[in-house]
Amino acid sequence: MEIKQLEVFLAVMSAGSITAAGRLLDRSQSQVTRLIQELEASIGFALFERNGPRITPTPKAISFHSEAERFLSGMGQLRERAKTILAEELPPIEIAAIPAFASGLVPLALAKLPQSVLPRNVHLRSVSAETAVQSVLGRTADFCVASLPVEHPGLEVHGLFQSPCVAAVSSSDPLAQQQTISISDLGERCVITMANPFRLRRRVNHALEAANVRPARLVDTNAAINALQLASTGFGVAIVEPATAYGVQLRNIEIRPLDVDIPFLWGIFSASSKPLPESARELIQLIIRISSARMPGFVAHDPAHLERVADATFGVDSHAKEF
Repeated sequence: MEIKQLEVFLAVMSAGSITAAGRLLDRSQSQVTRLIQELEASIGFALFERNGPRITPTPKAISFHSEAERFLSGMGQLRERAKTILAEELPPIEIAAIPAFASGLVPLALAKLPQSVLPRNVHLRSVSAETAVQSVLGRTADFCVASLPVEHPGLEVHGLFQSPCVAAVSSSDPLAQQQTISISDLGERCVITMANPFRLRRRVNHALEAANVRPARLVDTNAAINALQLASTGFGVAIVEPATAYGVQLRNIEIRPLDVDIPFLWGIFSASSKPLPESARELIQLIIRISSARMPGFVAHDPAHLERVADATFGVDSHAKEF
């Protein structure tokens, strides 16, 4: 298969039609169609189902898409790296971060990085924790900032951290007048929180159950910034991690501590077999310093004592169930 075939495939997947893909790539419709057909012949399966002028990706195309996207992204990075080597410039920094950090604290750290170590190209991607880790393992990111648990082999741990979650309410909400919001105040209210059941949502659910609190409605989202925006409208009370709460400035929103400790745990990781550029290491230290300054209750764990982090992540009383 050829790179131009993969580029056309990604364009069709992105635009949704042969015609739109041709316009994106400045190619004729017949050229796009021919390259797709050549790619299908090369890989041995159909990528699109045709129904007149309309096309629909096949299940195999959807599976193939992420691999093709990762490959072309790597090719783009390789081209860019070759240019920096030729020009004797600083290598680019590739960062994969969960939305909590990509939207607030990482940009703040980048703004403080000295110009002498700031490369011409910086790539910051907002992705899920799982994708962030895989980006580092797949060498498409220099380092990642991800929520725990993360226990993959082949990672260098640059720090494991913890800070309590907070409540966010509209400035017009009566709860905004309180210095601390009790978990019991959330009974019969709309609670907005995270969706991933294996990370923060699990600890939020445990806190609500332990307090015997049953919200009138639960709304979940994949990014804390969405939860804050909803809370700012008066739609409900958001339980969010502190990185977004204290890293992003929004109007009509008040951040208050909770009377229960719902720990938000996160870490910074790179591939153990890939040396980091000095600029990336300096950026990591800036992220840690800014997080420490902005997050109340910030705790840095010793990576040598992973059992303490595991207790905070899973709960001291967690144990395997027999089935």
